[in-house]
Amino acid sequence: MANNKVKQIWASGKAVVNAWLAIPSGFSAEMVAQCGFDSVTVDMQHGVQDYLSMVQCFQAMDKHPVTPMVRVPWNEPGVIGKVLDGGAYGVICPMVNTPQEAKNLVSYAKYPPQGVRSNGPIRAGMYGTAGSYQKTANDEIVLLPMMETKTAVENMEAILDVQGIDGVYIGPSDLGFSYGLEPKLDRSEPEILKIYEKIIKECDKRKLNPGIHCSGAEGAVRAINMGFKLVTLSNEVGLMATYAKMQVNQTRKDSAGKA
Repeated sequence: MANNKVKQIWASGKAVVNAWLAIPSGFSAEMVAQCGFDSVTVDMQHGVQDYLSMVQCFQAMDKHPVTPMVRVPWNEPGVIGKVLDGGAYGVICPMVNTPQEAKNLVSYAKYPPQGVRSNGPIRAGMYGTAGSYQKTANDEIVLLPMMETKTAVENMEAILDVQGIDGVYIGPSDLGFSYGLEPKLDRSEPEILKIYEKIIKECDKRKLNPGIHCSGAEGAVRAINMGFKLVTLSNEVGLMATYAKMQVNQTRKDSAGKA
């Protein structure tokens, strides 16, 4: 398995800029892969992606220097093994609330002796010579459990102590939601910012890399300056819709009522 660019960026002390794909299309994945992102994550949880469309996205991105990752729909061994076999270099896993759930994630994603992942890297095996993938997969694959609930925050240190994870990924909408706040991305509530600070501090102590979902560049820059090591810029649907609305509104406004 080739070296994971995400891990190389982290080793250099920089933050990773991550894209997010909700559209089940190799064509849009191919376009996004050329926009300058470090990694591109196929969203199988809230996106309209399935396993086949994930593979198509990976195939379309193959010739571009981006790390292919996946957010799986849930923490269970079937889908985690399958996305890794399909070529994912990173797994973001939702709703990991306890150290046991984090341990389960690690065991599903790693080959023996560290885990129980079944052998059969049908596409992933193409990234090296026969049999070479299995030798390095355990070290190269990035594992980020999502910290997005009050329960997870209460178990923060115990979750971060689990061997085999590379950090955590914050879902700001769900996190705020579980504290009785409205679900949105770029949060400014003091109680949530305090949680972010603690997550960053505890990750730092353990040489782990905290990631977070942002609505765009402004929120991403704020997050990087706070100490986050992976920032996601909205998703391709959000970026497309935001720009389209801007163009339509400008056309109507600047044509002085003629449109």
